Amino acid sequence: MPSFEHDGLTLEYKLDNEFELVFVVAYQKILQLSYIDKFLDDVHLEFRDKFKEDLENGQFFSNFDFGNEFEKILASAEEYGRIVTSQPKKMRTFEESLKSKKTVASMIENKKEPKPTSKGKENKESLKGKNDNNKTAPKSCVRATQNGFTEKNSVVLNGEVDSEIIIKNRQKMFEKMQGKPKKSDKTKSPSSKENKTKKPRVWDNSGTCRDAQFLDFSEEPKIRQEGTGSEDYLNEETRAWVGQMKGDIKSMEYSESEDELSETEEKFPSKSRQNGKEKGFGMFNMFRGLVGSKSISREDMEPILDKLRDHMIAKNVATDIAGKLCESVASRLEGKVLGTFTGVASTVKATLVDALVQLLSPRRRVDILRDVIEAQQQQRPYVMVFCGVNGVGKSTNLAKICFWLVENNFKVLIAACDTFRAGAVEQLRTHSRCLNALHPPEKHGGYPVVQLYQKGYGKDAAGIAMEAINQARDCKMDVVLVDTAGRMQDNEPLMRALAKLIKVNSPDLVLFVGEALVGNEAVDQLVKFNQALADHSSQEKPHLIDGIVLTKFDTIDDKVGAAISMTYITGQPIVFVGTGQTYTDLKNLNAKAVVHALMK
Repeated sequence: MPSFEHDGLTLEYKLDNEFELVFVVAYQKILQLSYIDKFLDDVHLEFRDKFKEDLENGQFFSNFDFGNEFEKILASAEEYGRIVTSQPKKMRTFEESLKSKKTVASMIENKKEPKPTSKGKENKESLKGKNDNNKTAPKSCVRATQNGFTEKNSVVLNGEVDSEIIIKNRQKMFEKMQGKPKKSDKTKSPSSKENKTKKPRVWDNSGTCRDAQFLDFSEEPKIRQEGTGSEDYLNEETRAWVGQMKGDIKSMEYSESEDELSETEEKFPSKSRQNGKEKGFGMFNMFRGLVGSKSISREDMEPILDKLRDHMIAKNVATDIAGKLCESVASRLEGKVLGTFTGVASTVKATLVDALVQLLSPRRRVDILRDVIEAQQQQRPYVMVFCGVNGVGKSTNLAKICFWLVENNFKVLIAACDTFRAGAVEQLRTHSRCLNALHPPEKHGGYPVVQLYQKGYGKDAAGIAMEAINQARDCKMDVVLVDTAGRMQDNEPLMRALAKLIKVNSPDLVLFVGEALVGNEAVDQLVKFNQALADHSSQEKPHLIDGIVLTKFDTIDDKVGAAISMTYITGQPIVFVGTGQTYTDLKNLNAKAVVHALMK
C-alpha cells in the first residue's frame, strides 16, 4: 500500500478509481502493525458492497452509517494481526519429510539407473548395432548353452537385454563394494525410524522442567505463584537491609589523608618559578615569589591551568567544560595580588576547588520525602519519571529508590512504561516481588507496599502512565515511579514520545539517569534530551529535566568527571548516586568527596 509519513504519523491509503474514493488509515510511526493492508482491503470491499447503489447514483454526500461495520472489521483485523505475529510457521517433523521415505533400494535405482537422455538412447542403439554386426556371437552363445551354462545367457541370443537382471546385478555389485549388510540391520523394528530423529541436547546444570515453567512469563501459571513467597528472596544478607534506609539518604564518605595544597607547587609549578630555576636566581628568587609584592598575570597561570585542564580531562570531565572552568578561574584571579607566603599554583588550585564545590552544591534542595508528604495532604500521588539512554540502569536504580521510599512507610506503584525492551516488565515484576518479600503485606495492614501496573508490550507509554496515576489515586498510593524505555538522544520518534508522556501526565519530578562512565557523551545526551523536551512540547514553559541519577559510581575509581559535566550543563542537582548492586547502595552526592577524588 502507498504510505506517507508526517509528524510521527504514518498514513497508508488505497484508491478506488471507479467511484473516485480514497480510503486512508493513520497510526503512530513507532507502531509496527501487520494488519493494515488487510484492514484497508476489508473496509474498501465492505463500503462498496453496502453503499454501491448510492455511489452509482452519484449520492456522495448522503449520510453513510458505517460505524458498526468499521468496528467489526477493525476487531477482525486486529485478531488477524495477533494470530500472524503470535503463531509462527510450524516446521515439519522428520517423518513428514521426503528424506525419511528414502530407502537403500531407491537410492541405488536413482544413482545407477541410466537416465533417459538422448545420449543414452544413442548408446543403446550403438549396442544393438554391434550385436547385429557380430554374427559369431549367437553361435558362441549356443555352444555355451550346449556345454552346460545357465539359461541366463540365452537372453543375448536375440540381441535383447532384460532390465530386471541388470538391476539385480547392479545391486549385487553395489552390496559387494560396500560390504555385506548385517542381518541385524535387515530385522530392525518399525520404531527404528523414530530413534533416528534428532533429540535436543541436555546440558549439565541446565535445570528441570519446573525451572522452564518458572521462567515462562507469557501467563501466570500456578507453579510460579507457589514460588513467590518470602522464603525465595530472604536470607541473612537481605534481612539485614531492612531498616538501613530510613530517613534521608546518607552522603558519600571520603577521607582526606594528604594535604594536597602543600604538594601543588611541585605538581603544578608556576611559570615564574620555572623561569627562576632556569635563570638560576636561587634563594632570592624563591623569596621574591613568596612575598606578596606582585599581582597574578595570565602568563603566570597559563602552565598551571594547562595541566589542570589535562588532569580534569583525564578524569572524564568533558573537554569543553574543562576549558570553560579553567577560563573562569583565570578571569577571577587575573590581577589579584597574592598574599604573603602564598604560591600561584596553590592559589589557582584552591580557586578551582571552590568553583567545583559550588558547582556541585545544589542551588535548590530536592527533598523528596517532604514533597511526598505534601502530595499526600493534597490527596494525590507523587509522580517521578525516569528517562535516559539504553543500558544505564534506570530499572535497577528505580528499584533502589522504591526500597528507600518503602523504608519510609510510603506505598509505591511502579508503572511499566518500557514497552519496547524484551524482559522490561518481567524485571520490574521481579523487583516488586523482592521488595514485597522484604516488607511483607502482613506488616502493612495486609496490603502490598509495592504494586506493578503493566499492560504488556507495544502499547502507548503515555497512556499507561496516565492509567497508572489514576489507579494510584483510586487506591491511595503515595508515589508513582514511571519507568520509561531507553532511547538514544538522536532518535526523534522516541524523544517525541517521551515529551508526550511528560506533557500529558505532568510529573512532579523528571530524573535523567546517566552512568558515571561517560565523558563527552554526557554533554551530548543531556543537551539533546533537554532540547527535545522543549521542542516537542506545546506548553509555554515545558517541563525539562529536574535532576540527575548518577549510576555505576562504584566502577570508576577516581574518574568522577561525569558528575561535573552533567551538573555544569543542566544546572540541576545530582539527586541520587548508585554505588552498587543491592537495594541499599544508594547515596547522596557529597560535593567535597567528588572534588577530592577529581583533584588527587
